[in-house]
Amino acid sequence: MEQNRCGINACPLICHLPELKDRPDFYSQKRDLVNSKKLFPEYKELPSHTLQDVIARVEKTMSRWLSGDSNGKRSGKPRFKGQGRYRSISFPDPVKPKHIDGRFIQLPKIGRLKLILHRPLPDGFAVKTAMITRKVDGYYITLSLQDSSVPEHTPAMPTMDNTMGIDLGLKSFLVDDSGEKVEIPQHYRKVEKRLKRLQRSLSRKKKSSNRRKKAIKRVSKEHLKVSNQRKDFHYKTVQKLLFQGKHVAHEKLNIKGIAKTRLAKSTHDAGWGQFLQILSIKAEKAGLLAMAVNPNGTSQNCSGCGTKVPKELKDRIHACHECGLTLDRDHNAAINIKYLAVGHSVGKAQVTSDAIAGVTEKPALYA
Repeated sequence: MEQNRCGINACPLICHLPELKDRPDFYSQKRDLVNSKKLFPEYKELPSHTLQDVIARVEKTMSRWLSGDSNGKRSGKPRFKGQGRYRSISFPDPVKPKHIDGRFIQLPKIGRLKLILHRPLPDGFAVKTAMITRKVDGYYITLSLQDSSVPEHTPAMPTMDNTMGIDLGLKSFLVDDSGEKVEIPQHYRKVEKRLKRLQRSLSRKKKSSNRRKKAIKRVSKEHLKVSNQRKDFHYKTVQKLLFQGKHVAHEKLNIKGIAKTRLAKSTHDAGWGQFLQILSIKAEKAGLLAMAVNPNGTSQNCSGCGTKVPKELKDRIHACHECGLTLDRDHNAAINIKYLAVGHSVGKAQVTSDAIAGVTEKPALYA
């Protein structure tokens, strides 16, 4: 818009409108990096592929804003990322194993950096990329590994013996088809009062002052602690489920829709989306499936005879008037989820087209 603006601050009856110039794309900006390095000599201190990755990020963000994603949903207008907002930097070039010795890592154009290695690098894997991320408690580096010699594994088809169903909820985090419950820890609820106190203290600080910066750091650390606790709980729960060596079936939840209701805070505190993502990744590594079934009728239909037993959200017990089955409603739903995952119908419970959507070469995540 600015490059086509008329220099005269008026609107005549007849005005020449120049042709719109092409918006610079990824490739044109990449070719112009040579000129950018002449204008800004400090760019020469960074690897070329790192600068190209920054351009790729900007191109992707602008495309999401102008065109939207595959569903046509557009993101907000991109903000300028200054030094204080740019939190990660990528090194797309492969890192040689000799440049990682357990205490240090050597990156191009930066040199040796101190490193606390989380776990030893497995043999046979090549380090393809490295990404440095700045968080409130320090800097982290994420290494992406690749091993082309790892064979493809096709999981076994789900059956009644090798499959388990789980029902996610807010009363209990999940209930499996055997009736075992995993209680929800409510990490955010436990620190909500402390967060309110810290945020009130932050609101009283003068903007741009050192005390305000320290207060922001205290609030950020508290949020990071809650996030780490929630992620740790998700990983341990997934490990407990997959340790049984069974495929895991769950409902295809509309988490975004649920998060817009009065249950929004509890839904975000539970972190269902992150849990299902971890479950899908870990199940694939274990040679198992994480399957999503249509949730229609899983809580209302009886797992014993298939009769529809209407229940409100406050009704926590399933009591069938036809067969006399009485059990916890989440336990009943978990059994129905298992039936749908293996392709069995339970009376009136019909198998949907995506009932065994996870039975693919690689399990997909449905959130």
